[in-house]
Amino acid sequence: MFYTTDTNAHGMPHDPFKAIVAPRPIGWIGSRSRAGKDNLAPYSFFNAVSSLPPVVMFSSDTIKDSYTNIEETGVFTASLASLNLAGKMNLTSAPLARGESEFVAAGLTAINGRLVDAPYVGEAYAALECRVTGLMPAPTLEGYTSESRLVFGQVVGIHIREEAIGEDGLLDMTKIRPVGRMGYLDYAECGAPFQMKRPRRD
Repeated sequence: MFYTTDTNAHGMPHDPFKAIVAPRPIGWIGSRSRAGKDNLAPYSFFNAVSSLPPVVMFSSDTIKDSYTNIEETGVFTASLASLNLAGKMNLTSAPLARGESEFVAAGLTAINGRLVDAPYVGEAYAALECRVTGLMPAPTLEGYTSESRLVFGQVVGIHIREEAIGEDGLLDMTKIRPVGRMGYLDYAECGAPFQMKRPRRD
């Protein structure tokens, strides 16, 4: 099979694009409006895009509360979505009215950042505090302004729960079991990681 994305004539029941680019980390984005209302939403177009300095990026298909809040304040958080919190993470995707807290609706604890005025999930094994470094529409070949909005944030602070650290001093991913987004209604969880050493030139 081959199809071009300008026609999207794949003949399948659902667009396979998101299923091909998978699994994708979930950015569980915490933000606060200028009026002081907390918001929490999961974004599956999310990843780390730089390590020096540490920068993360997420994308919203349309301008939603998260983007509006972040545009107003210039800060946000990203909490780690793990298997034990998957159900609550899913609850925070509900289309609540602007100003209504997803933290409250999902029964999660909103903890204020130490360096940024935005909440993160207190129950999460880890969370990132971020300051915005860029806001932009997704660039297109045709040159039109896309409805999708990209948010880049430099990580200025990191929270890690002590129980997430193993005896070797590393994050215990077998305990954390991060959740990733697949296509359609599917999710994946990282239960048993494996290691591979990078090849050397010698």
